[in-house]
Amino acid sequence: MIERNGLPLRHELKYNVSTANYYLLSTKLKSVLKPDKHAGPDGRYHIRSLYFDDFRNTALFEKNAGVPRRKKYRIRIYNLNDDVIKLECKNKLDYYISKETVNLTREQADKIIAGDVTFLAKSDNRLLRAFYLECRRNLLRPNVIVDYYREAYVYPVGNVRLTFDIGLHTGLNSKDLFNKEILTIGISDYPIIFEIKYDNVLPEIVRGLLPGTVRPWQAIGKFVISKKFNKYNDWEDQ
Repeated sequence: MIERNGLPLRHELKYNVSTANYYLLSTKLKSVLKPDKHAGPDGRYHIRSLYFDDFRNTALFEKNAGVPRRKKYRIRIYNLNDDVIKLECKNKLDYYISKETVNLTREQADKIIAGDVTFLAKSDNRLLRAFYLECRRNLLRPNVIVDYYREAYVYPVGNVRLTFDIGLHTGLNSKDLFNKEILTIGISDYPIIFEIKYDNVLPEIVRGLLPGTVRPWQAIGKFVISKKFNKYNDWEDQ
């Protein structure tokens, strides 16, 4: 595995696929790959992420500008419950991505969302301390909620993970991560986003499933897509 500054780096390719191509691809993947162990009876699970940005909308504008080295923070939950709560920092390093993750308690998550990060200052966890500094230095705040269902397939060689993110929705200026009743709006321009993630080399058996079904990869960011449906800067409401 490739590493930089102690972080494992992975390839991540994204595609906006049609419903027809989704059915074709998923049928192929099911014949060779194993489904994600966290999937429900329908083969999917729900993801909700609350992304953070500063008052300059730095994460948004760096993504749009294609800045080769950037990062963004988010809190993520699954199936709209608080059994597992993760604070994540996703790093973009040229053509690679890496992700740092730490689990949060519900109390910790509620404090962070409310703007109270002082308790992170002396944390034993490096990511929590880094997040605290970002909040203090750059006035990082909760920014936008992103919802979707994920259908995932895995292959052990190359640590391959292929995912379909389906039914992308965004919470209209709400930061209430744990509220199951918040108003969300569907984003029809991106009904299905297909992602290919792997370490060094994508195995031939997986590559053989893909030709003719996906267009050239795109710089798709669910955070950026969702921001189009929200005010660019809602600091006056905080």
